[in-house]
Amino acid sequence: MDILALDLGTSSVRGLVLDADAVPRPGALARRKVRLATGDDGSGTLDGPRYLACLAECLDELAAGGHLRDVELVATSAQWHSVLPLGADGAPLGPVLTWMDTRPEPLAGATGPADPDAFHQRTGAWWHRCYWTVRLPWVREHCGSPVARFGGLVEYVLGVLLDEAPMSVSMASGTGLLDLHRLEWDAEACELAGVRPEELPALAPQRWRGRLRVEHAQRWPQLADARWAAPVGDGAASNVGSGCVDSSRAAVTVGTSAAVRLVQAVPAGAQLPPLPEQLWRYRVDHEHVVTGAAYSSGGNLFAWAARELRLPSGAELEAALARTGGNLSLRANPRLGGDRPPGVAPAGSGELLGLSFGTTAVDILAVLMTELCRLIADDLALVEAGVGEPAEVVLGGGAMAASAWWRAAFVAALAPRTVRHQHNPEIGATGAALVALGRIAEAAHVGGIGRTDDRDAPNTVAAGPPR
Repeated sequence: MDILALDLGTSSVRGLVLDADAVPRPGALARRKVRLATGDDGSGTLDGPRYLACLAECLDELAAGGHLRDVELVATSAQWHSVLPLGADGAPLGPVLTWMDTRPEPLAGATGPADPDAFHQRTGAWWHRCYWTVRLPWVREHCGSPVARFGGLVEYVLGVLLDEAPMSVSMASGTGLLDLHRLEWDAEACELAGVRPEELPALAPQRWRGRLRVEHAQRWPQLADARWAAPVGDGAASNVGSGCVDSSRAAVTVGTSAAVRLVQAVPAGAQLPPLPEQLWRYRVDHEHVVTGAAYSSGGNLFAWAARELRLPSGAELEAALARTGGNLSLRANPRLGGDRPPGVAPAGSGELLGLSFGTTAVDILAVLMTELCRLIADDLALVEAGVGEPAEVVLGGGAMAASAWWRAAFVAALAPRTVRHQHNPEIGATGAALVALGRIAEAAHVGGIGRTDDRDAPNTVAAGPPR
């Protein structure tokens, strides 16, 4: 049996084929960049139909290469927090608001939860622009057409492709509307969002499986009999793909954005552990929760600096970073994209202080990257406080694979913890496949985890399948 894993990211959509042990098949990868529309007003949107077209191109490419012949299961990792308004026919009434969009704000006269702490413990979220409690009223007001219902990017995409596309509890937990204990839409959260249950997606039951619509099975006949698993939020999938599936090991993932997260086994209906007030909590699936903090800056910060400061690339940049030695007079706030919850700083909150005529472009990049390391280290301490013990850290994501210097900066910021590096660049897709297989616990032994200073290790799962 092969597994088709889809990764519906913010900057790209990818499809790759893995074997029955969730190890990527050589060469079985298709990727398309997607255009994220951003603006000085804090907008961060995607075109839903165009995104779907990019995914279809990936499937066409994999089919043409003969990679879909033995696929029996399809797993999906998808970005949390996105929302788009839909008409009665299911067609989008506007663009997809991604996690990067900081424009939504409470409508005039709106008030938050009656008991904010109880609300946070129950939903893992806050009354915040990132969540549907604030986003849905704002979208309604700015839509220009009557909204029949709401969905996220992945619900829209799978709603077009499959016979049915209920929302997984993992994706629902990222809306801020889900009671994480009961796994039902939270009544108070829905009231804050001004939404009725029929305007929200149905929730997928445990072990749900879907099928391609007939017209799409004709386009991709190799997938006609494949089962589609319920999607997994990208952060949760990345933890699983990084081998961080219990309280002994935390994942620090740096892709487009960045996050620090820890997974715990908490079945539906079981009492949730206390949640520190500065951290969020979502669902991996019906049996596990993930707790952590996220940041709007990550690989996008690196890319911005490289582009605007006209930095060298590759080995030349790594050598230049190694020579900086740290400019002690330079300070930075890396929140160029604003805050992720619970913070409320808008996009454009980045700062550089202590510039002199001796400051170089590489110094600026180094201080921005180092300050992000420090933010993550502070929040990791909060995550650890919630479980009562220090954790080993596994670095993962494309930005970590690209820079040995940045990995070393994380080692310094996270000391004295043990810090390792997951070399597999497709941790989200791999993690989603392992969740779909019901093998989360086995992911603790996933291959590809090695030294942070290993420059020669290939960006692939190198140590074999999980046992």
